[in-house]
Amino acid sequence: MGCYRNAGLCILGLFFANVMIQSPAQAAASRCLALAGLDVPVIRASLHNTALQANEVGLTFVGHSTFRIESPKGIVVATDFAGLAGDGPVPDVVTMNHAHETHFTNVPDPAIKHVLRGWGEAGKPADHNLTLEDVYIRNVPTNIRHWSGATERDGNSVFIIEVSGLCIGHLGHLHHQLTPQHIGWIGRLDVVLVPVDGSYTLDHTAMIQVVKDLRASIVIPMHFFGPSTLAAFIAKLGKEFEVEISDKPSVTISEATLPASPKVLVLPGF
Repeated sequence: MGCYRNAGLCILGLFFANVMIQSPAQAAASRCLALAGLDVPVIRASLHNTALQANEVGLTFVGHSTFRIESPKGIVVATDFAGLAGDGPVPDVVTMNHAHETHFTNVPDPAIKHVLRGWGEAGKPADHNLTLEDVYIRNVPTNIRHWSGATERDGNSVFIIEVSGLCIGHLGHLHHQLTPQHIGWIGRLDVVLVPVDGSYTLDHTAMIQVVKDLRASIVIPMHFFGPSTLAAFIAKLGKEFEVEISDKPSVTISEATLPASPKVLVLPGF
């Protein structure tokens, strides 16, 4: 991982040194935040899909905005959970956002041990810091807009899942570009899961700027509804990102297999 000098995506560590982080405790606990101000060398390798080893993470696109993320110790996290989490055991943790009913459920399976809602309650933003075996999950609140045009402050969360030395960011139902403060709170991501519908969240130009701001090694589109919307997003990226289209919904990723330059990885889904 690191700054991509050949793609124009490198942001100096001094930029992040001037951005307020959430707290010293979170900075110490979070690999993403700890690396936000560092220029870490890129490890040149390719993606692969094998049984999980101690330094790997399994990721499956269930559909829409739901991904099933699995750790080497068997912890399962499902993102934007609306009731379905793909094949396998009931997740240990689910994250939710409530811009639309397809991103949350009010009746999660009681067997789910940790239900992390991404919206604020009682005037306070959601604030999650959960460590479970080899997985650490935290959130960064953002706002959402309603059909009426009103803004709900802290109605969405960017969830960051840290596992196997990797930082995976799920943007949820992001409705606005990220400020420097948001970017500082999120930190340096290895994988970013991005809604690319082009209308319900952000238009493609704005979302591509978010992708560039976050500087992740791997960009995985979600929330695209159909091939034409996905193709339009990829076309707008131009030549700055390599594009890999997988015929499988699952991939195994490790720090050693991060691509040398930014890559869009398309997993089958919708």
